[in-house]
Amino acid sequence: MADAIENGTHGSKWQICRSGSNPSGVGLRSGEKLEVSLDEEGIHLRTQRQMIARSQAIMRKYASAGRCISDELIAERRLEAKREEEEFG
Repeated sequence: MADAIENGTHGSKWQICRSGSNPSGVGLRSGEKLEVSLDEEGIHLRTQRQMIARSQAIMRKYASAGRCISDELIAERRLEAKREEEEFG
């Protein structure tokens, strides 16, 4: 996506009102929910699609072929529940 600089205003209820072109030109859909983060460089907006892609990229580091992390987590939880049941009855 090309860089886009647009003017806008901050409205009530944390709404961002953009002037000018259609938001789809910068990858946004009307009414789409955004993650807003603030740091020393400014305000950053991310769409849900971008947040999911970022999370998947982070988790990809821990995945390997033939391994299902969610199944491993479920198995661990079930084992822990069984241990607690045996210990505390």
